Amino acid sequence: MNNTRNRIPIFYLLLFGVIIVLVFMQFMQQPNQQEPLTINELAHDIQIGEVSRIDVAEDDSLLVVYNAGTERESRKEANTTLVEQLLALGVTADQLSFENVKINITSPSALVKIFNVLAYLLPVILLSIVFWFVFRQAQGSNNAAISFGKSRARMFTGDHPTITFDDVAGVEEAKEDLQEVVEFLKEPEKFIALGARIPKGVLLIGQPGTGKTLMAKAVSGEAGVPFFSISGSEFVEMFVGVGASRVRDLFDQAKRHSPCIVFVDEIDAVGRQRGAGLGGSHDEREQTLNQILVEMDGFDTDTNVIIIAATNRPDILDPALMRPGRFDRRVILDRPDVRGREAILKVHTRGKPLNPEVDLAQLARATPGFVGADLENLVNEAAILSARRNKKSIGQDELREAIERIMAGPERKSRLISEPEKQIIAYHEAGHAILSHVLPNTDPVYKVTIIPRGMAGGYMWAVPEEDRSLESRSKLFDNMVMALGGRAAEEIIFDDITSGASSDLQSVTKTARNMIMRLGMSKELGTRVYGQKEELVFLGREISEQKDYSEAIAEKIDEEVLGLVNDAYEKAKSLLTHYEDKLHAIAQKLLEVETLTRDEFEAIFPSPVQKRIGGTPLPLNGSASA
Repeated sequence: MNNTRNRIPIFYLLLFGVIIVLVFMQFMQQPNQQEPLTINELAHDIQIGEVSRIDVAEDDSLLVVYNAGTERESRKEANTTLVEQLLALGVTADQLSFENVKINITSPSALVKIFNVLAYLLPVILLSIVFWFVFRQAQGSNNAAISFGKSRARMFTGDHPTITFDDVAGVEEAKEDLQEVVEFLKEPEKFIALGARIPKGVLLIGQPGTGKTLMAKAVSGEAGVPFFSISGSEFVEMFVGVGASRVRDLFDQAKRHSPCIVFVDEIDAVGRQRGAGLGGSHDEREQTLNQILVEMDGFDTDTNVIIIAATNRPDILDPALMRPGRFDRRVILDRPDVRGREAILKVHTRGKPLNPEVDLAQLARATPGFVGADLENLVNEAAILSARRNKKSIGQDELREAIERIMAGPERKSRLISEPEKQIIAYHEAGHAILSHVLPNTDPVYKVTIIPRGMAGGYMWAVPEEDRSLESRSKLFDNMVMALGGRAAEEIIFDDITSGASSDLQSVTKTARNMIMRLGMSKELGTRVYGQKEELVFLGREISEQKDYSEAIAEKIDEEVLGLVNDAYEKAKSLLTHYEDKLHAIAQKLLEVETLTRDEFEAIFPSPVQKRIGGTPLPLNGSASA
C-alpha cells in the first residue's frame, strides 16, 4: 500500500517534467519576431552588394548577415540549391563570388538533433507510461480480487522469540499443561515412540485480560517454531465461501511451515453453535465453521501443527468443535490469587526503576480480582504518575494512587462542593467505615476519603486480608449492613436521606436477591434455585431469565428480599447509634484532612471486635457460632 502511494506522486512529477520540456522546446523552436526575408528580397540585396554572409542550415532555413552587422532570416526552396535559385533570380556569378558573399552550409548542433528526436519520442513515451500505470492498477485490482480468499494470518518466526514462559506469571497450572505442547514441538519422536498423540487443539478459556494471547505467544517462543496469528472475525465476510477459502489457505500455509502453531483469537466469533442463525446451513459463519471442523479433523499426526484458540465464551461454542480430536484440551486461565498477582507485578516491574520501599506483596493484597492486564495497566499508570511528578523512580505512593485510579477513576480535586454537602459526604463515608470496622465478617478499612474520584463524591476502601472463593451467609449479610451504613448515618445525623446511597441500594438489593434466589439462604423458601438464568459465564453478564416459579412464590421472594434488606438497615442504624461518638469524630477528622489511612483511622477508633479472616465460618466448639 505504501509503495502504491509513493508511485503516484512520482507519476505526477514525471508528467510535470515532460510538460516543462515540451514547453521549453516550443520556445526554442519559435522564430525571430522580425518578419522573415523573402528569397526575392535576398537576391536584390545581393545585387546591390549589402549582403556579406549567408548561412544555410540543413532544414533549408537561411541566416543572412548584412554589411551593417544586422541579421535576417529567410528560407529557400527544398528541391534546389540556394545558388541555383539566386542565379534564376538574376544574380550573377560575380556577385556570388567569395569576395562579395560568403555562403556557409552549416549542420545542426547535437542538442538540436536531440530536441528534434525528443519532440517525436516524448509523446509516445508519455502515453506508454500512462497506459502502464492504468494496466498496473487494473492488475492490482485483479490480484486483490484473487487474494480476497487468501488467509490474512500474520506469521511470526520462532528464530528470535520475544515472549517465553518467564514473561507469564500467575497461571502455573496452565503453563504446565502447555509445557507438553512445547515438548511435543521440540521432540515429537519421544511421544510418537510411546504411541502418544498430542492434542491437536488447545482451547484457552478465561476472562478478558487473563493472558490467553500472551500464553499462546509464550508457547511459540518456547518451542521456537513459526506462529500464525489470526482473529476469528477475520474469517467472516459478507460473501459466502470467503471464510472457508481463508481457512483452507491458512491450514495450507501451516502445513508448509510445520512444525508450527496456529493461534485463533476470539474463536467464538466463528465457532458458535450452528443452527442459531437465520441463514441456516448457508450462513457464511457456519460454512466457515464447517471448513474449520474438516481441516482440524483431517490433520495427520506427522504434520506437527497445533491449533491454539482463545475465548471467554466457551458456553456458546459448537459441540463438534469441542469434541476429542479437535479442541480436545481445555486450559482454564482464572483470575490470579495473591501470590499470582505478586508474581505478575514482578514481571511487569522488571527493568523499571523502583524505589526500595516498594512492597509488591502489599500491592498484591490490595488488588483482589485484578487480572494480568489490570496489573500491567497499574504499573504503567504508576510510571506515568512518577514522570508527571518529575521523579526518577516509581514509589509506593504512585502505585497506590494507580490502584485507586483504576478502581474509581482519577481524583477531581477541582470539583466545587459546598460545605453542607461536604459534611453529608463525610458522615456518609464515616458510616461505611465504622460498620466495616465493627462488623466481624467485613474486610478491614484501608482508606477513607471525601475527595471526589471518578463518579463518586467520596469512598471507603476495604481490603481483604486474604483471597477467598467461598462467602458465608454471615459475610454477605455483614457486607449488606456495611453498604447501608452511609444511608443510616445520613438519617441518624441529619434526620433526612439523600441520593448519595443509590449505588449502595442497588448493590444491597442485588446481593439480597441472589441470597434468596440463587444461594438458597432463605429459611422460608428453602434451599433451591428460583429461575434459570442465561448468562455469559466469563463475562458476568446476564442475558435473560426463565421464570420457573409461581406468582405466589414470587411474592414470597419479594417479601424475603425486603425483609433481609430491612434487617440489614436496622442493624446498621443500631450499630451507628451505639458508636455515634466515633461517627462524629471520624467525620470531623475527614472534614479536616479529607483522607484517612488505616493507621490514622484505627488511631481514632481502635477495633472493638476480632475479625474473622475472610468471613469464613468457624467450626462449632460446643456453642453456637455468631
